[in-house]
This record gives sequence, C-alpha cells and structure tokens, in this order.
Amino acid sequence: MRFLGVFGLLVAITLGVTYLAVDGDEEAARLAEADIPTPPPTPTQTPTATPTPPPPTPTPTPVVPDTYRLVFSGEVLSHGPVINQAASYGDADLPYDYRPMFAEVKPLLDDADFAVCHVETPVSADNINLTGYPIFNAPREMPQGLAASGYDACSTASNHSFDKGVEGVVATLDQMDAAGLAHTGMARSAEERDAPTLYEVGDLTIGHLSYTYGLNGFVLPSDQPYLVNVTDVGTVLADAAAARQAGADLVVLSVQWGNEYQVSPSAVQAEQAAAFLDSPDIDLIMGAHVHVVQPVDVINGKYVVYGLGNFLSNQSAACCPAASQNGIMAVVDVTEIGDDAGYEVTGLSFVPTRVDRDDYTIIPLPHALADPSLDDGVRALYEDVVADTAEVVRSLGVDVPILEPVTDNSSS
Repeated sequence: MRFLGVFGLLVAITLGVTYLAVDGDEEAARLAEADIPTPPPTPTQTPTATPTPPPPTPTPTPVVPDTYRLVFSGEVLSHGPVINQAASYGDADLPYDYRPMFAEVKPLLDDADFAVCHVETPVSADNINLTGYPIFNAPREMPQGLAASGYDACSTASNHSFDKGVEGVVATLDQMDAAGLAHTGMARSAEERDAPTLYEVGDLTIGHLSYTYGLNGFVLPSDQPYLVNVTDVGTVLADAAAARQAGADLVVLSVQWGNEYQVSPSAVQAEQAAAFLDSPDIDLIMGAHVHVVQPVDVINGKYVVYGLGNFLSNQSAACCPAASQNGIMAVVDVTEIGDDAGYEVTGLSFVPTRVDRDDYTIIPLPHALADPSLDDGVRALYEDVVADTAEVVRSLGVDVPILEPVTDNSSS
C-alpha cells in the first residue's frame, strides 16, 4: 500500500487532482483540496463619453437707438425784388422759379430727415396782383420751389397771414397742398383747424403747432376764427395736449412773437416761453417775426430758439438793421430713449446764413468759408457775420455749436 500510495501520488501529480480523489489516498486528497488562489478577473472598463461643451453664449447685438435730424429756418418774405428775381429765373413752364435762391442750402435740407420753413406771406391763386411789402401776395409757384428745395412742411401763422383776406388763406393752403408741402397755422375750416397736425418721420411722430401774436390790425371774421391761429397761451397748451393725445412723440411750437429788429427777447417772449415749456406737452420752440437772429435758451431742460431771423427777404441795412440779411438754420437731433419710452431732443446746432442781395441766393456761411477760392473781401464779411451771429445765439449762456460742413479728406 505504501508503494502504491507513493506511486499513486506520483501518478496523481502527473495526471491531476481528480485521480487523487479516486485513488483514496488521504494525503493526496488533502493536498488536492488545498486552496489555490485564482487571480481575480480583470474588470472590463466601460468607456466614459467625453462631455460636449455647451454652445457659447452669443454676444447680443447692440441696439442702436433711432436718431432723426430736423432742420428749421426762418422767414420767407417775398418782397417785390424777390418776386422779380424769381421771375428772372422763370420760363414758360414755371413763370416764377425760386429754386436757384435755395440751391446752396438744398444739400443741407436734403440731408435732414425732415425740414420745416416759415411762410410769412399769403400765396396767390392766379398770380394776379402780386405784391410785396406792406400787403404781401407771393407767386403761386413759391410753395413748389420750397418743396423742390427740400422742405417737407411749413409753419404759416404770421402777422401777414390775413393780408389778402379769406381768399388769401384758402389760396395759400391750396397751393401748398398742390406742391406736397404739409402745413399748420392756417385753416380752411374748423375741422381742419382742430385736427392735430402730425408728421410721420420714420418711427417718430412729430406734432407741429403754429401761432402768431397778431394780424397787423386785420380782424378775422367772427364766424371764421379758425382761419389763422392767433396766440392765446391756454389755447396753445390745449392744442399741444391734443397733439400728444393723438400720438405725437415730439411736439414743436412755431411761434411769431417779439419786437421787430430787437436781438434780445422781450418780456412777453420770456414769459410765454416759460409757460409753454413748463407744459409736458411742448418739447421745442422755434421763434420768428423779429427779422433778426435772437438767442437760444434752455427752460426746464428744453430748447427755445427765440428768433431764427430772416431766411429769404430783401431786408438789409438800406431799410433795417444790417443783421436783417442774416438768419440761422436750427439743426435738431431727436433720439429714441428706449423701447416705448419715447424720444427726446439730444442736440441742437446751427448754420449761420446770409442773403446775397445780388441774386437773392441764401448762403450757408460755413460752407462758403470752406471754399479756398472765396474772395478775401467776401471772406472777411462772412467771418464777421458768423462771429456776430454766434455771439447772439449764445448770449444767454447756452453754448450752441455751429454745424460745420463735412469735408472729404480722402485721396482719390
């Protein structure tokens, strides 16, 4: 048995554990049953997905607020010599041509988003009995010339509005309508008078009011008080509120007031300006009538241009102050102040002008001075006018800049 045991052990070692168990040798069985460590299985690793980075947050496109540029100019007075000059430019198709007189300011008017003039006189229906001072009656082609020169609308209430009576009011507005010029200040009916005058300029709605201090002694018919707006502070404020209620984002008041040829605003002008600009419904005042430039002021954070001066006229040192040949174009920037928050005036500048009485061309003086070929004597005159006008405009302490011409310095 011992021999077999040893032999069996050898065989078991050779043939494997199973045999040892069958052989029955206890020693071999004990060896076979001994724990033999089995290496643990290598775990299979599940690959982890690389996380996808979130998309970059887009940079918001800045919202640029809408800004509109408005231009206002002063009195258009067709004195007799001005009418004659328009006739000299005319032809069979256009007997009175005002366009050459406005040719040099036309680029400034065209660059504006909206341009407003002040028509001082009645306009004829048939060009019969055309007259200058003191009872005016301008050619029916004048509104056509204004529209062709870049104007979109005009204020019409003036001390000369009723020079030709009811027929003159009707003819003036008819000719402006025919020329495509919007207007306010005179009316052919009560309904026309009471409807707020609104101009749509892009997304900006402008309400426009026009009034005059009086009618040179003429009296409106008692049953037609609507023909010309004569200033009453309460009525002005009510009309401004109506324009705002009708949707105006900006309400502009064009008003004839003051003492002729006086540079300083009168006490009445100052009092009325304060009353008008104390109202939340009036945003800007453009003054006319005195035939010379008057200062700019700020009241309750809002601009008043007391006097724009003459824009086209025959007045000069021969009859009046030398400054009666001078005027300004008031350039107003209006900017959106937020979604549905409205608009506000964000800038006011001006262009000094002068009427050249050789041919009644209106000269934008900074542009003329930018011409290196300008005659030295004329240059000196224009420089003096610019300096004098700027001094008047800024005399109440408001530093209003001159709008200088844009020059192209790029090489060709």
